[in-house]
Amino acid sequence: MKINSKDKIHILFFLLLSLCLNAQQKTGNIVEYFGKEKVNDIKEGKLLHVFDSGLSLKLQNVGHNSITFPKDPVFSKFLMNPEYRALKDKVFDIDFKGDELKWKAIKVDSTNSFRDRSLRSSYVYLTYKSNTEKTVLFEASGHTIALINGYPHEGDYYDYGWSLIPITLKKGTNVFVLKVGRFPRIRARLIEPKAKVQITTRDLTLPDVLIEEPTDYLAAVRVINATENWVKNYKIISEIDGKSKEKLVQDLPPMSVQKVAYNIAPVTDTSKLGRIEMKLNLSNGKQIVDTKTTTNIRVKSKYKKYKRTFISDIDGSVQYFSIAPTTNKTEDAQAMFLSVHGASVKAENQANAYKQKDWGNVIAPTNRRPFGFAWEDWGRLDALEVLAEAKRIYKPDEKRIYLTGHSMGGHGTWYLGATYPDYFAALGPCAGYPDLLLYRDRSLNRLSQMSEERMKRFGITPKVLERMQIKHVPSSVENMIARAGTPSRTLGLIRNYLHHGIYVYHGEKDNVVPTAIARDMRERLGKFHNDFTYYEYPDGTHWYGDHSMDWEPIFDLFKNRTIKNDEDIDELEFYTGSPGVSSKSHFIKIHQQEKAFKVSSFKFLKDKQYIITTDNVALLEVDFNKINDTINSLVLDGKPLSVDSESIIFFKKEKGEWNITTKSDSKEKGPHRNGGFKDAFRNNVVLVYATNGTEEENKWYYKRALFDAEKFWYRANGNIEMISDRDFSLKKYADRNVVLYGNEDNNAAWNKVLKESPIQVNNSKINFGGKILTGNNWGMYFVVPRQDSDLASVGVVTATGEEGMKAAYANHYLVNGSTFPDVILFDDSVLVDGVSKVKCAGFFGNDWSIEHGDFEWK
Repeated sequence: MKINSKDKIHILFFLLLSLCLNAQQKTGNIVEYFGKEKVNDIKEGKLLHVFDSGLSLKLQNVGHNSITFPKDPVFSKFLMNPEYRALKDKVFDIDFKGDELKWKAIKVDSTNSFRDRSLRSSYVYLTYKSNTEKTVLFEASGHTIALINGYPHEGDYYDYGWSLIPITLKKGTNVFVLKVGRFPRIRARLIEPKAKVQITTRDLTLPDVLIEEPTDYLAAVRVINATENWVKNYKIISEIDGKSKEKLVQDLPPMSVQKVAYNIAPVTDTSKLGRIEMKLNLSNGKQIVDTKTTTNIRVKSKYKKYKRTFISDIDGSVQYFSIAPTTNKTEDAQAMFLSVHGASVKAENQANAYKQKDWGNVIAPTNRRPFGFAWEDWGRLDALEVLAEAKRIYKPDEKRIYLTGHSMGGHGTWYLGATYPDYFAALGPCAGYPDLLLYRDRSLNRLSQMSEERMKRFGITPKVLERMQIKHVPSSVENMIARAGTPSRTLGLIRNYLHHGIYVYHGEKDNVVPTAIARDMRERLGKFHNDFTYYEYPDGTHWYGDHSMDWEPIFDLFKNRTIKNDEDIDELEFYTGSPGVSSKSHFIKIHQQEKAFKVSSFKFLKDKQYIITTDNVALLEVDFNKINDTINSLVLDGKPLSVDSESIIFFKKEKGEWNITTKSDSKEKGPHRNGGFKDAFRNNVVLVYATNGTEEENKWYYKRALFDAEKFWYRANGNIEMISDRDFSLKKYADRNVVLYGNEDNNAAWNKVLKESPIQVNNSKINFGGKILTGNNWGMYFVVPRQDSDLASVGVVTATGEEGMKAAYANHYLVNGSTFPDVILFDDSVLVDGVSKVKCAGFFGNDWSIEHGDFEWK
């Protein structure tokens, strides 16, 4: 039996997770898995309450359910009806089998956790009755998201025990609704904070201090602001080896936890090698208000494996990468190996799995987290940032840069290699899958081969399986939404592998990433590629020791491959899903597409003349200087054009005809700013929330922005700055991306950045390029350029009223695998019915207009 849907992710994930953990917990020093290092001790105050009883509701969705707009009838009920209360045995709904869905009583086990297989695909309802209004920290783990008294907050689905959410308990009953995460267990507690402003050492980002480098180091720690006011002008003072460093803390929003940067002094005494104590003091400018001590800081030699930190251009946060440095201390311009880790693996453990090489440095980026973004979205950007930073520091031979990785990192190798083909001389994907959706599809197909007993274990009855097999026929709107994911469809870019030598390495008996996936890639490559090696490790499972990726024959292949010089290229092909993700190979660059987020390509041939053929390209750049040849003509899609061989020339297609044009207009779409709503969350983005509306509007949009900040911290180790609309100025935040929460009536910054936007939103009205929609139930996400900047964008999370605000509560645009075009418009029914209720989706034209755009309406 063939299972057709690609979106049955919840059941699939639990199945894959079980397989992964069974494989990973047995072997390997690079593996870190859920809950292994969970924080249990409370150092931020005293325990006030443990939630030891509650209610659960199992709501297993086995039909089509989009990642971008998943159905969520439970949260819809609590959001749209704040007075709704769950009661034991109260019927919530009737499922497709005709069974009543009831709230069931649950109790914690000896570990104070709600833990039972029946919690899979469930919601947990908890209440706490407070005699007074008071400030507490809500600490929970094992959940994907929480609604606390009607406002959304990020969960702790990897079960780290990191979540600390300052909340004000109201007098009377307080309601907490948690969606169960990747495991059927949840813990929830209330903590009475020891101080309103304090440090927490849960989730530190630390460098290794190198005795050979007498310079300041960057680190990050989280600071809790459990007050209703902004906290300003605080300082972090670090003390290490008798030396202190002081750094001003960014302004801390009310009732938030922010991960802030600080400095660490150097340590150059070789007798201090090893772990060293560091004290962190938090000062309000007058006195020390909190002190924490950690022994997690390490003093190391730069000739051993170590970690470095840097400031990310995405959000200004502190990130790290790990290095297995070369053993050759004398040779300059050595090779560099970018090694991307698997799911749950820390970057430092990735580097530790490699023996140090004598001809290059192994560089291991983080993907922003051990799970992060599967090397797509912000994981992709992290890999690029780390590669650039590593090049700056180690100054490698630019022709000898290589890419490899294991498992999810094998996927990262296939994906990054196809996306940036001229960055790497060769690829070494180990136990990898090329495309995330292909991986999910194959794994779903495996369900039909499971025993009936095993299916039952995962709640898959024959009727459930039958429902899963129903083929979903997407609407034109759904197809438009899915189109935003084209840059991630790696197989559509497969011919970009012609740039590389490739070593495909897989275990013969891998049951986590099935060996059939590697064999499929061998077959695909064999049809057009003449420089790849394929090897299955005999009896190899998913992980069989460090040689699962530190495999000498891979590096032998690398040794014999270099990136070609531009002048030596006679033939060149390049494919991209979006110039905003990848735009170039060597001396040719795609600036604009005819159809946004469909595959675009060029083919270059140097014969008796220069010939370029294109597909879905509207604006092309050729740097003839790099070719180092004397030419005076080019044939572009069959049209001869006169060119100067010592210049950079732009070619624009208008009405199907190519002509030479001036340099691309930065105000139009291009590699610097090409859209897709997710693109707003980069370029040192700042979140600007509304304060000019009603009390409820202002509170909602503040909480909504805080929710995004929480999710970006948790998923991306991020630190996005939040400000009010009244504190925003074009000058102070020049050339930075902005995500604005609210509409023209309630966000005072709207007309500063969105006055020229083709979409205008007010209370009870949307003007969509002249199309008018009325009512308070509309929600919307869209992205447009900042008119005062040649590179920055404005993302908009907006609504026409209370129902629309709550319809837009979710932030799945910060989830890997979700797809968001430039514009998505929906109403409140999307919460119950999912993506089928999206009203409009699409892309602006290359001039950022609706008129020249591509939109689908329902």
